[in-house]
Amino acid sequence: MPHRYVPTTPTPSLRLLPFAGLRAAFADGYGARELRSDVLAGLVVGVVALPLSMALAIAVGVPPQHGLYTAIVAGLVVPLLGGSRFQVTGPTAAFVVILAPIVSRFGISGLLIAGGMAGVILIAMGLFRLGRLIQFIPHPVTTGFTAGIGTVIAVLQLKDLLGLAPTRSPDHFAERVHALWDARGTARVSELGIGLGTLALLVLVPRISRRIPAPLVALPVAAIAGWWLHLHGTEVATIGSRFHAVIDGVRVDGIPRLPPLPVKPWALPPELPVTLRTLRVLFPAGLAIALLGAIESLLSAVVADGMAGTKHDPDAELLALGIGNVACPFFGGIAATGAIARTATGIRYGSRSPISTVVHSLVVLAAVMALAPVISYLPMASLAALLLLVAWNMSEAKHFVHMVRVAPKSDVAVLLTCYFLTVVFDMVVAVTAGMVLAAFLFMRRMAEVSTVQLVDEGHPQHKLKLPRDTVLYEVNGPLFFGAAEMAMDAFKAIGARMRVLILQMASVPAMDITGLVALESALLRLRQQGVFTILTGVRPQPAGVLHKAGLQEEPGRLQFCATLEEAVATASAHVGASTRAIAAQ
Repeated sequence: MPHRYVPTTPTPSLRLLPFAGLRAAFADGYGARELRSDVLAGLVVGVVALPLSMALAIAVGVPPQHGLYTAIVAGLVVPLLGGSRFQVTGPTAAFVVILAPIVSRFGISGLLIAGGMAGVILIAMGLFRLGRLIQFIPHPVTTGFTAGIGTVIAVLQLKDLLGLAPTRSPDHFAERVHALWDARGTARVSELGIGLGTLALLVLVPRISRRIPAPLVALPVAAIAGWWLHLHGTEVATIGSRFHAVIDGVRVDGIPRLPPLPVKPWALPPELPVTLRTLRVLFPAGLAIALLGAIESLLSAVVADGMAGTKHDPDAELLALGIGNVACPFFGGIAATGAIARTATGIRYGSRSPISTVVHSLVVLAAVMALAPVISYLPMASLAALLLLVAWNMSEAKHFVHMVRVAPKSDVAVLLTCYFLTVVFDMVVAVTAGMVLAAFLFMRRMAEVSTVQLVDEGHPQHKLKLPRDTVLYEVNGPLFFGAAEMAMDAFKAIGARMRVLILQMASVPAMDITGLVALESALLRLRQQGVFTILTGVRPQPAGVLHKAGLQEEPGRLQFCATLEEAVATASAHVGASTRAIAAQ
């Protein structure tokens, strides 16, 4: 009889999920030295996150302070509760292609509601232990949609980099490109000069010294250049000229000097009543935010583990990310996820625990409270240059080209499909189509490697002496719905004189319901032909499937044996008994 399959790895208790990363860091020892390292790393990451948070919020289509509030709130909540020691959470470039259309259709209130719904979905994903499923997304899918997102972000920065003044701002990428092309006559040399100068500094400063964050040099220089042009009669668009807020009846240019305060997300203009219809319309957007947030955050945690030699808890990370995204909208923050570049920066500068990410959020808060008037002088072209560099880095162009050159054609097809669908449509369509295409290709490959092979003279196991009228077949590979029927077709050619068939299943690691049905159909045909079938070497997972299906031993028809030698002995006894019975007649 096959044995019931019992998992050997226990699932940790749900109560162990929160604070998993923080507890792991403290368990290794945490003192004054680690605290100093965390504070230094947090200061550097905070300096890097400050302009990025504003630029990403602007790219989405909301005032820059909403990006800062995201970095502050998510940067406090997620790392403390999460499963990674080093994860830096905040607004990321990957979200731009999803969030921008939501803003254009539903306004900032719709964006915040969708972000809160994404948080609820992420909490459910964490509680249902779906964190490890992210690893099953094929590499060509993630590379394709990431490169596509980078392309979209880079093209959209041309508006502020060139100082264009398009007459319309459509939702879809192709229409936006057409609108930018129509506005090409409005380009301004002053904006382009500041943007290219900022981009040059962002590229050159790390080559001179990696100890100094490049934005800390490039953006102040850009602000000074914009101020100098203003003195000489040439205006350039700045955060202060583009964005305004009214605080206690007083107009404030740029970002207000206020911490993130509690708000009702649905009450922000334009007001969006929270009804079942509203939630139903925004649910696809919330699901897309949750899926991309989970993928991006867990990929970032994996990168951090590779750099630091640690291990994160993916379920704890999803749970914390969900709580952070539920909290952010109630303080004016947009959707947040793990930021790979900022996380890597923290590790390079000595991050030891989630405390460094908390310090980073406090640095952003201090900058909002102390430097808000100065920040208003930052030129929009300089922020566009910063995002242009971010888009180039996230696209991983060299790796993309390398994959196209060396990967199998099927993987290249998945990669290019995800890339073009992300650019032309959106990330959700790209990932869905990419996963379906990758799944079909995987099934085809598994069908090619899953076989039932006759053990004849050319087979390594032919040294076994089989009884007369007995054949030995070896099953190789998993029996699942992509390969089972093809593998079982080998039994249709069994001769009429065959008395015993030994089925060696030691190389079958897994079986699903389709594999079970195909095997049962083959066993039924063998029974109808009067063939005694012996299953040998059945591994735990297939044994569990067969046991649950109620597949029982039947004397003279079906028997299970632990080893091939035992199966051959059983076959010999059966053939001998059959021969004697025939002779007695």
